[in-house]
Amino acid sequence: MANEPHLRGENAAKAKKKQRAGAAYAILAYLLWGLFPLYWKLISQVPAFEILAHRIFWAFIFMIALLIFLGRLGEFFRNFRTLLSHPTSFLLIVSASMLISINWLVYIWAVNNGHIVESSMGYYINPLISILLGIIFLKEKLNLWQVVAFVLAVAGVLIQTIEFGQVPWIAISLALSFGFYGLTKKFIRLDTVLGLTFETLMVTPIAFIYLIYVQIQGTAAFGSSSFLTTVLLIGTGIVTALPLLCFAEGARNISLTMIGFFQYISPTLTLILGITLYREAFSQTQLISFSFIWLGLLVFSVSGTPFMKRLLPVHRRSFETHQH
Repeated sequence: MANEPHLRGENAAKAKKKQRAGAAYAILAYLLWGLFPLYWKLISQVPAFEILAHRIFWAFIFMIALLIFLGRLGEFFRNFRTLLSHPTSFLLIVSASMLISINWLVYIWAVNNGHIVESSMGYYINPLISILLGIIFLKEKLNLWQVVAFVLAVAGVLIQTIEFGQVPWIAISLALSFGFYGLTKKFIRLDTVLGLTFETLMVTPIAFIYLIYVQIQGTAAFGSSSFLTTVLLIGTGIVTALPLLCFAEGARNISLTMIGFFQYISPTLTLILGITLYREAFSQTQLISFSFIWLGLLVFSVSGTPFMKRLLPVHRRSFETHQH
C-alpha cells in the first residue's frame, strides 16, 4: 500500500514523458510538411506529373524496405490477401490512393508555379471541410460556434473569389481532396505504415508505366538531368514517408485537441515561405480573406471549451447536453 503513491507518481511521470515525446514528434511532422515547398522548388524544372510519379514509386520502395526492416513484410502480404477477398475494403484503399495522389499533384504544381500562398489557404480551410464532410456523411452534429467558424471561412473564400473574379481552385482542390482522403481513411483499419504502403502500391503500376514512358520518349529528368536532381527525385519517397511516420508516433501519445492546434503550424510555415522567401504577392484583399479564415479557425479551435459553451444560447446548450 505504501508503494502505491510512488507507483502512481512514476506512471504519471512516464505518461508526461510520453506526451512530451508525442508533442515533439507531431510538431516535427507539421514542420516538415510546412517546409515541403523548399524541397519541391529544388526540382521545379521537372514537370509536376513526373515528380508525382517518382514520389509514389520511391515512397512505395521506401515503405517496403521499412516493412522488411521492421519484420512486417509477412503481415503486409497477409493483409493484401485479405484486401483482395473484401472488395469494399479494396475499393476504399484505391479511393484513398487516388485522392492523396490528386492532393500531391495539385500541391506540387501549385508550389512550382507560384501559388504557395493559395496552397496554404487550402490547408487552413481543410479542418473545416473535414467537419462539413463529417456532417454530410457521418451525421456528425455541430454546435453554434462551429457553424459560425464555417461561415467565417466561407466568407474568406468568397471575398477572394469576388475580388479576383475566380474561385481559388487550388485551395479548394487541396482541401476537398485531403478532406475526402481523411473521410475514406476512417473506414480503413490499417496503421500508418501499412496504410501508406497499400496506398502507394495501388498507384505504383501507373506511376511506373508513366516513368518508363517518359524515359523512352527521352523527356525524363531522371538520369538525364544533374546528379542532384536524380538524387532529389529518389528522395521524394523518404520526404513523403518521414513526416507521416513522425505524425503517427506523435498522434499515439497526444490528444486530438493538441493535434488540432498543431495542424496550423504547416500552412502558417508555408504561407511565410511563400510571402518572404519566394516573394509571392499578398494583397490587402488576400489579408482580409485570410483574416476571416483565421478568425473562423480560432472560433473553431475554442468551440468546445467550457467558456465558449457557456456563451451558447440556453436552449441550444440544453439540446447539446441532451445529445451527449
